[in-house]
Amino acid sequence: MARTRLIAALILTYVAFAMLLNSVGTVILQSISSFDVTKPQASTLEGFKDITIAVVSFVTASYLPRIGLKRALIGALILAVAGCLVMPLFGSFNVARLHFAMVGAAFAVAKVVVYSMIGLVTDSPRKHASLTSLIEGMFMVGVLSSYWVFSAFIDPTGLRWLNAYWVLGTITALALALLLTASVDEQHTQEGDEAAADEGPPFMAMLKLAALPLVLIFVACAFLFVLIEQGIQSWLPTFNNEVLHLPAQMSVQAASLFAACLAIGRFGAGAVMARFDWYPVLNVCLAILAALIILVLPLADGLAPGTIHNWRDAPVAAFLFPLIGIALAPIYPTIISVMLSAMPGRQHPPLMGLVVVFSALGGTTGSLITGQLFAHLDGRSAFTLMLVPIAILAGGLILLRRSIPTNNA
Repeated sequence: MARTRLIAALILTYVAFAMLLNSVGTVILQSISSFDVTKPQASTLEGFKDITIAVVSFVTASYLPRIGLKRALIGALILAVAGCLVMPLFGSFNVARLHFAMVGAAFAVAKVVVYSMIGLVTDSPRKHASLTSLIEGMFMVGVLSSYWVFSAFIDPTGLRWLNAYWVLGTITALALALLLTASVDEQHTQEGDEAAADEGPPFMAMLKLAALPLVLIFVACAFLFVLIEQGIQSWLPTFNNEVLHLPAQMSVQAASLFAACLAIGRFGAGAVMARFDWYPVLNVCLAILAALIILVLPLADGLAPGTIHNWRDAPVAAFLFPLIGIALAPIYPTIISVMLSAMPGRQHPPLMGLVVVFSALGGTTGSLITGQLFAHLDGRSAFTLMLVPIAILAGGLILLRRSIPTNNA
Protein backbone atom coordinates (compact mmCIF):
# COMPACT_ATOMS: atom_id res chain seq x y z
CA MET A 1 0.00 0.00 0.00
CA ALA A 2 2.80 2.43 0.91
CA ARG A 3 4.65 1.61 -2.32
CA THR A 4 1.47 2.07 -4.39
CA ARG A 5 0.80 5.46 -2.82
CA LEU A 6 4.35 6.61 -3.52
CA ILE A 7 4.13 5.45 -7.15
CA ALA A 8 0.84 7.32 -7.52
CA ALA A 9 2.47 10.46 -6.08
CA LEU A 10 5.38 10.17 -8.53
CA ILE A 11 3.03 9.69 -11.49
CA LEU A 12 0.81 12.67 -10.61
CA THR A 13 3.91 14.81 -10.02
CA TYR A 14 5.16 13.94 -13.47
CA VAL A 15 1.75 14.66 -15.01
CA ALA A 16 1.69 18.09 -13.34
CA PHE A 17 5.15 19.01 -14.56
CA ALA A 18 4.35 17.71 -18.05
CA MET A 19 1.42 20.11 -18.26
CA LEU A 20 3.52 23.01 -17.00
CA LEU A 21 6.70 22.44 -19.01
CA ASN A 22 5.08 21.60 -22.29
CA SER A 23 2.73 24.55 -22.26
CA VAL A 24 5.70 26.42 -23.73
CA GLY A 25 4.57 25.71 -27.31
CA THR A 26 1.13 27.16 -26.59
CA VAL A 27 2.61 30.12 -24.72
CA ILE A 28 4.96 30.80 -27.66
CA LEU A 29 1.99 30.93 -30.02
CA GLN A 30 -0.12 33.07 -27.68
CA SER A 31 2.76 35.40 -26.73
CA ILE A 32 3.31 36.30 -30.36
CA SER A 33 -0.29 37.53 -30.59
CA SER A 34 -1.07 38.57 -27.00
CA PHE A 35 2.21 40.27 -26.05
CA ASP A 36 3.31 41.37 -29.56
CA VAL A 37 6.72 39.66 -29.49
CA THR A 38 8.75 38.30 -32.41
CA LYS A 39 9.37 34.61 -33.05
CA PRO A 40 13.04 34.79 -31.95
CA GLN A 41 11.92 36.58 -28.75
CA ALA A 42 9.22 33.98 -28.13
CA SER A 43 11.75 31.17 -28.61
CA THR A 44 13.66 32.44 -25.54
CA LEU A 45 10.90 31.05 -23.31
CA GLU A 46 12.38 27.60 -23.85
CA GLY A 47 15.73 28.95 -22.68
CA PHE A 48 14.32 30.42 -19.47
CA LYS A 49 12.90 26.99 -18.72
CA ASP A 50 15.75 24.76 -19.85
CA ILE A 51 18.79 26.82 -18.83
CA THR A 52 17.28 27.08 -15.35
CA ILE A 53 16.75 23.32 -15.35
CA ALA A 54 20.38 22.76 -16.37
CA VAL A 55 21.88 25.13 -13.78
CA VAL A 56 19.72 24.03 -10.86
CA SER A 57 20.18 20.36 -11.69
CA PHE A 58 23.97 20.69 -11.86
CA VAL A 59 24.13 22.56 -8.55
CA THR A 60 21.67 20.45 -6.58
CA ALA A 61 21.40 16.92 -8.03
CA SER A 62 24.17 15.29 -6.00
CA TYR A 63 23.00 16.98 -2.79
CA LEU A 64 19.45 15.67 -2.97
CA PRO A 65 20.05 12.36 -1.12
CA ARG A 66 21.55 14.35 1.76
CA ILE A 67 18.66 16.81 1.78
CA GLY A 68 16.15 13.96 1.51
CA LEU A 69 14.41 13.03 -1.71
CA LYS A 70 10.88 13.48 -0.36
CA ARG A 71 11.73 16.79 1.28
CA ALA A 72 13.31 18.07 -1.93
CA LEU A 73 10.30 17.05 -4.03
CA ILE A 74 7.91 18.79 -1.62
CA GLY A 75 9.89 22.00 -2.05
CA ALA A 76 9.86 21.62 -5.83
CA LEU A 77 6.08 21.22 -5.93
CA ILE A 78 5.56 24.28 -3.71
CA LEU A 79 7.71 26.34 -6.11
CA ALA A 80 5.74 25.01 -9.08
CA VAL A 81 2.43 26.02 -7.48
CA ALA A 82 3.82 29.53 -6.94
CA GLY A 83 4.89 29.60 -10.59
CA CYS A 84 1.32 28.83 -11.63
CA LEU A 85 -0.08 31.69 -9.57
CA VAL A 86 2.09 34.45 -11.08
CA MET A 87 0.80 33.89 -14.62
CA PRO A 88 -2.90 34.79 -14.21
CA LEU A 89 -2.15 37.36 -11.50
CA PHE A 90 0.58 39.34 -13.31
CA GLY A 91 0.41 38.10 -16.91
CA SER A 92 2.99 39.58 -19.32
CA PHE A 93 5.81 38.24 -21.47
CA ASN A 94 8.40 38.92 -18.76
CA VAL A 95 6.18 37.17 -16.22
CA ALA A 96 5.98 34.23 -18.62
CA ARG A 97 9.78 34.13 -18.57
CA LEU A 98 9.74 34.19 -14.76
CA HIS A 99 7.11 31.44 -14.72
CA PHE A 100 9.18 29.09 -16.87
CA ALA A 101 12.29 29.83 -14.81
CA MET A 102 10.40 28.88 -11.61
CA VAL A 103 8.91 25.77 -13.17
CA GLY A 104 12.29 24.84 -14.63
CA ALA A 105 14.00 25.11 -11.25
CA ALA A 106 11.29 22.95 -9.68
CA PHE A 107 11.47 20.33 -12.42
CA ALA A 108 15.26 20.12 -12.16
CA VAL A 109 14.77 18.79 -8.65
CA ALA A 110 11.62 16.79 -9.39
CA LYS A 111 13.03 14.80 -12.30
CA VAL A 112 16.13 13.70 -10.41
CA VAL A 113 14.00 12.73 -7.40
CA VAL A 114 11.37 10.84 -9.41
CA TYR A 115 13.92 8.79 -11.35
CA SER A 116 15.94 8.11 -8.20
CA MET A 117 12.79 6.92 -6.43
CA ILE A 118 12.02 4.47 -9.26
CA GLY A 119 15.00 2.48 -8.04
CA LEU A 120 13.53 2.48 -4.52
CA VAL A 121 10.25 0.87 -5.57
CA THR A 122 11.54 -1.67 -8.14
CA ASP A 123 13.84 -4.65 -7.66
CA SER A 124 14.92 -5.68 -11.18
CA PRO A 125 16.03 -4.03 -14.47
CA ARG A 126 12.86 -5.28 -16.19
CA LYS A 127 10.57 -3.76 -13.56
CA HIS A 128 12.66 -0.60 -13.62
CA ALA A 129 12.21 -0.27 -17.39
CA SER A 130 8.49 -1.00 -17.11
CA LEU A 131 7.84 1.63 -14.43
CA THR A 132 10.06 4.12 -16.27
CA SER A 133 8.00 3.67 -19.43
CA LEU A 134 4.76 3.99 -17.43
CA ILE A 135 5.87 7.24 -15.80
CA GLU A 136 7.13 8.66 -19.09
CA GLY A 137 3.86 7.57 -20.71
CA MET A 138 1.89 9.42 -18.06
CA PHE A 139 4.15 12.42 -18.67
CA MET A 140 2.86 12.45 -22.24
CA VAL A 141 -0.71 12.15 -20.98
CA GLY A 142 0.02 15.34 -19.07
CA VAL A 143 1.37 16.98 -22.22
CA LEU A 144 -1.76 15.92 -24.12
CA SER A 145 -4.02 17.24 -21.36
CA SER A 146 -2.16 20.56 -21.33
CA TYR A 147 -3.03 21.28 -24.95
CA TRP A 148 -6.73 20.70 -24.34
CA VAL A 149 -6.81 22.66 -21.09
CA PHE A 150 -5.25 25.67 -22.81
CA SER A 151 -7.42 25.37 -25.93
CA ALA A 152 -10.49 25.58 -23.70
CA PHE A 153 -9.36 29.01 -22.46
CA ILE A 154 -8.00 30.51 -25.70
CA ASP A 155 -9.75 33.75 -26.69
CA PRO A 156 -8.45 35.34 -29.93
CA THR A 157 -8.89 38.86 -28.53
CA GLY A 158 -7.71 38.68 -24.93
CA LEU A 159 -5.68 37.11 -22.14
CA ARG A 160 -8.30 34.61 -21.01
CA TRP A 161 -5.86 31.78 -21.84
CA LEU A 162 -3.87 32.71 -18.71
CA ASN A 163 -6.71 31.31 -16.59
CA ALA A 164 -5.58 27.82 -17.63
CA TYR A 165 -2.87 28.17 -15.00
CA TRP A 166 -5.48 28.00 -12.22
CA VAL A 167 -6.23 24.47 -13.41
CA LEU A 168 -2.55 23.55 -13.66
CA GLY A 169 -1.87 24.97 -10.21
CA THR A 170 -4.68 22.88 -8.71
CA ILE A 171 -3.30 19.68 -10.24
CA THR A 172 0.18 20.48 -8.92
CA ALA A 173 -1.23 21.12 -5.46
CA LEU A 174 -2.98 17.73 -5.56
CA ALA A 175 0.34 16.05 -6.37
CA LEU A 176 1.86 17.82 -3.36
CA ALA A 177 -0.96 16.66 -1.08
CA LEU A 178 -0.56 13.06 -2.25
CA LEU A 179 3.20 13.13 -1.70
CA LEU A 180 2.77 14.45 1.84
CA THR A 181 0.79 11.30 2.72
CA ALA A 182 3.32 8.86 1.16
CA SER A 183 6.18 7.22 3.04
CA VAL A 184 9.63 6.82 1.46
CA ASP A 185 12.53 4.54 2.44
CA GLU A 186 15.58 6.45 1.16
CA GLN A 187 18.26 4.18 2.63
CA HIS A 188 19.58 2.89 -0.73
CA THR A 189 20.18 6.39 -2.11
CA GLN A 190 22.46 7.13 0.84
CA GLU A 191 24.60 4.01 0.59
CA GLY A 192 28.20 4.87 -0.06
CA ASP A 193 27.95 8.38 1.39
CA GLU A 194 31.07 7.78 3.46
CA ALA A 195 33.11 7.08 0.35
CA ALA A 196 31.49 9.96 -1.47
CA ALA A 197 32.38 12.35 1.34
CA ASP A 198 36.06 11.76 0.60
CA GLU A 199 35.62 12.87 -3.01
CA GLY A 200 34.97 16.53 -2.18
CA PRO A 201 31.82 18.53 -2.91
CA PRO A 202 28.85 16.36 -3.95
CA PHE A 203 28.67 17.83 -7.47
CA MET A 204 32.13 16.32 -8.08
CA ALA A 205 30.32 12.99 -8.43
CA MET A 206 28.59 14.39 -11.50
CA LEU A 207 31.84 15.68 -12.96
CA LYS A 208 33.57 12.33 -12.42
CA LEU A 209 30.68 10.49 -14.03
CA ALA A 210 30.77 12.91 -16.97
CA ALA A 211 34.40 11.97 -17.60
CA LEU A 212 33.48 8.34 -18.30
CA PRO A 213 33.24 7.57 -22.06
CA LEU A 214 30.04 5.55 -21.58
CA VAL A 215 28.35 8.40 -19.74
CA LEU A 216 29.51 10.95 -22.33
CA ILE A 217 27.94 8.90 -25.10
CA PHE A 218 24.77 8.46 -23.06
CA VAL A 219 24.27 12.16 -22.29
CA ALA A 220 25.03 13.05 -25.92
CA CYS A 221 22.21 10.72 -27.01
CA ALA A 222 19.88 12.30 -24.43
CA PHE A 223 20.85 15.77 -25.67
CA LEU A 224 20.11 14.88 -29.30
CA PHE A 225 16.81 13.22 -28.49
CA VAL A 226 15.48 16.20 -26.56
CA LEU A 227 16.74 18.57 -29.26
CA ILE A 228 14.56 16.69 -31.76
CA GLU A 229 11.54 16.25 -29.50
CA GLN A 230 11.40 19.80 -28.14
CA GLY A 231 12.25 21.38 -31.46
CA ILE A 232 9.15 19.75 -32.91
CA GLN A 233 6.91 19.92 -29.85
CA SER A 234 7.53 23.57 -28.99
CA TRP A 235 6.93 24.79 -32.53
CA LEU A 236 4.20 22.39 -33.65
CA PRO A 237 1.34 24.77 -32.69
CA THR A 238 3.03 27.52 -34.72
CA PHE A 239 3.62 25.09 -37.62
CA ASN A 240 -0.04 24.15 -37.56
CA ASN A 241 -1.06 27.81 -37.55
CA GLU A 242 1.36 29.26 -40.12
CA VAL A 243 2.07 26.33 -42.46
CA LEU A 244 -1.13 24.28 -42.27
CA HIS A 245 -3.21 27.46 -41.69
CA LEU A 246 -5.28 26.04 -38.84
CA PRO A 247 -7.01 28.56 -36.52
CA ALA A 248 -5.13 29.19 -33.25
CA GLN A 249 -7.43 27.01 -31.14
CA MET A 250 -7.28 24.13 -33.62
CA SER A 251 -3.49 24.55 -33.91
CA VAL A 252 -3.10 23.86 -30.19
CA GLN A 253 -5.57 20.98 -30.28
CA ALA A 254 -3.86 19.43 -33.31
CA ALA A 255 -0.52 19.60 -31.50
CA SER A 256 -2.06 17.42 -28.80
CA LEU A 257 -2.12 14.56 -31.33
CA PHE A 258 1.69 14.54 -31.17
CA ALA A 259 1.55 14.22 -27.39
CA ALA A 260 -1.06 11.48 -27.69
CA CYS A 261 1.20 9.53 -30.04
CA LEU A 262 4.12 9.95 -27.64
CA ALA A 263 1.94 8.60 -24.83
CA ILE A 264 0.82 5.62 -26.91
CA GLY A 265 4.42 4.91 -27.88
CA ARG A 266 5.70 5.05 -24.32
CA PHE A 267 2.95 2.87 -22.90
CA GLY A 268 3.64 0.37 -25.65
CA ALA A 269 7.39 0.57 -25.14
CA GLY A 270 7.15 -1.22 -21.79
CA ALA A 271 5.66 -4.33 -23.40
CA VAL A 272 8.01 -4.19 -26.40
CA MET A 273 11.18 -3.80 -24.33
CA ALA A 274 10.17 -6.77 -22.16
CA ARG A 275 10.38 -9.02 -25.24
CA PHE A 276 13.01 -7.48 -27.54
CA ASP A 277 16.53 -6.13 -27.27
CA TRP A 278 16.51 -2.33 -26.99
CA TYR A 279 19.06 -1.58 -29.74
CA PRO A 280 17.24 -2.91 -32.84
CA VAL A 281 13.94 -1.52 -31.56
CA LEU A 282 15.36 2.00 -31.28
CA ASN A 283 16.94 1.77 -34.73
CA VAL A 284 13.59 0.81 -36.22
CA CYS A 285 12.06 3.81 -34.42
CA LEU A 286 14.62 6.20 -35.93
CA ALA A 287 14.06 4.77 -39.42
CA ILE A 288 10.28 5.23 -39.12
CA LEU A 289 10.79 8.75 -37.77
CA ALA A 290 12.93 9.77 -40.75
CA ALA A 291 10.52 8.16 -43.21
CA LEU A 292 7.54 10.04 -41.80
CA ILE A 293 9.33 13.39 -42.00
CA ILE A 294 10.33 12.75 -45.61
CA LEU A 295 6.92 11.48 -46.72
CA VAL A 296 4.47 13.63 -44.75
CA LEU A 297 5.91 17.17 -44.82
CA PRO A 298 5.44 17.57 -48.62
CA LEU A 299 1.70 17.21 -47.96
CA ALA A 300 1.82 20.66 -46.32
CA ASP A 301 2.58 22.37 -49.64
CA GLY A 302 -0.01 24.46 -51.46
CA LEU A 303 -2.41 25.05 -48.56
CA ALA A 304 -4.30 28.35 -48.67
CA PRO A 305 -4.97 30.46 -45.55
CA GLY A 306 -8.50 31.14 -44.37
CA THR A 307 -10.03 27.95 -45.77
CA ILE A 308 -9.98 25.81 -42.59
CA HIS A 309 -12.77 26.35 -40.07
CA ASN A 310 -13.29 22.90 -38.52
CA TRP A 311 -11.71 19.46 -38.37
CA ARG A 312 -13.41 18.33 -41.58
CA ASP A 313 -11.43 21.01 -43.45
CA ALA A 314 -8.08 20.09 -41.83
CA PRO A 315 -5.37 18.80 -44.22
CA VAL A 316 -4.17 15.21 -43.92
CA ALA A 317 -0.74 16.43 -42.78
CA ALA A 318 -2.33 17.68 -39.54
CA PHE A 319 -3.22 14.08 -38.69
CA LEU A 320 -0.23 12.21 -40.15
CA PHE A 321 2.71 14.31 -38.96
CA PRO A 322 1.98 13.78 -35.21
CA LEU A 323 2.47 10.03 -35.79
CA ILE A 324 6.21 10.64 -35.48
CA GLY A 325 5.53 10.74 -31.74
CA ILE A 326 5.01 6.97 -31.73
CA ALA A 327 8.46 6.46 -33.26
CA LEU A 328 10.11 8.97 -30.92
CA ALA A 329 8.47 7.72 -27.75
CA PRO A 330 10.53 4.64 -26.77
CA ILE A 331 13.97 6.22 -27.23
CA TYR A 332 14.39 8.46 -24.19
CA PRO A 333 13.03 6.25 -21.38
CA THR A 334 14.81 3.21 -22.82
CA ILE A 335 18.31 4.68 -22.89
CA ILE A 336 17.81 6.14 -19.41
CA SER A 337 16.60 2.82 -18.01
CA VAL A 338 19.50 0.94 -19.60
CA MET A 339 21.98 3.31 -17.97
CA LEU A 340 20.34 3.42 -14.55
CA SER A 341 20.11 -0.37 -14.45
CA ALA A 342 23.86 -0.49 -15.07
CA MET A 343 24.68 1.88 -12.20
CA PRO A 344 24.58 1.42 -8.40
CA GLY A 345 21.76 3.21 -6.59
CA ARG A 346 23.96 5.90 -5.04
CA GLN A 347 25.01 7.04 -8.53
CA HIS A 348 21.46 7.48 -9.78
CA PRO A 349 21.00 11.09 -8.51
CA PRO A 350 24.25 12.42 -10.06
CA LEU A 351 23.63 10.48 -13.28
CA MET A 352 20.10 11.85 -13.51
CA GLY A 353 21.53 15.28 -12.78
CA LEU A 354 23.64 14.95 -15.91
CA VAL A 355 20.61 13.73 -17.86
CA VAL A 356 18.57 16.73 -16.76
CA VAL A 357 21.40 19.17 -17.57
CA PHE A 358 21.99 17.85 -21.08
CA SER A 359 18.29 17.32 -21.76
CA ALA A 360 17.64 20.94 -20.81
CA LEU A 361 20.44 22.15 -23.05
CA GLY A 362 19.08 19.98 -25.85
CA GLY A 363 15.59 21.38 -25.42
CA THR A 364 16.80 24.98 -25.50
CA THR A 365 19.03 24.32 -28.51
CA GLY A 366 16.23 22.60 -30.39
CA SER A 367 13.71 25.37 -29.73
CA LEU A 368 16.12 28.20 -30.55
CA ILE A 369 17.36 26.60 -33.77
CA THR A 370 13.83 25.74 -34.87
CA GLY A 371 12.64 29.26 -34.03
CA GLN A 372 15.41 30.80 -36.13
CA LEU A 373 14.64 28.46 -39.02
CA PHE A 374 10.94 29.35 -38.78
CA ALA A 375 11.84 33.05 -38.92
CA HIS A 376 14.39 32.88 -41.76
CA LEU A 377 13.19 29.93 -43.86
CA ASP A 378 9.79 28.34 -43.28
CA GLY A 379 8.14 25.77 -41.02
CA ARG A 380 8.46 22.88 -43.43
CA SER A 381 12.21 23.45 -43.89
CA ALA A 382 12.67 23.78 -40.13
CA PHE A 383 11.12 20.38 -39.48
CA THR A 384 12.78 18.70 -42.48
CA LEU A 385 16.20 19.66 -41.12
CA MET A 386 15.45 17.51 -38.06
CA LEU A 387 16.81 14.68 -40.22
CA VAL A 388 20.33 15.88 -39.35
CA PRO A 389 20.18 15.28 -35.56
CA ILE A 390 18.23 12.06 -36.22
CA ALA A 391 21.16 10.72 -38.26
CA ILE A 392 23.65 11.77 -35.58
CA LEU A 393 21.53 10.11 -32.87
CA ALA A 394 21.58 6.86 -34.86
CA GLY A 395 25.38 7.00 -34.73
CA GLY A 396 25.27 7.70 -31.00
CA LEU A 397 23.17 4.60 -30.39
CA ILE A 398 25.80 2.49 -32.16
CA LEU A 399 28.47 3.81 -29.78
CA LEU A 400 26.18 3.35 -26.77
CA ARG A 401 25.49 -0.27 -27.73
CA ARG A 402 29.20 -0.99 -27.98
CA SER A 403 29.97 0.68 -24.64
CA ILE A 404 27.13 -0.57 -22.42
CA PRO A 405 27.97 -3.57 -20.21
CA THR A 406 26.88 -6.81 -21.91
CA ASN A 407 24.67 -7.98 -19.04
CA ASN A 408 22.63 -4.76 -19.28
CA ALA A 409 22.31 -4.60 -23.05
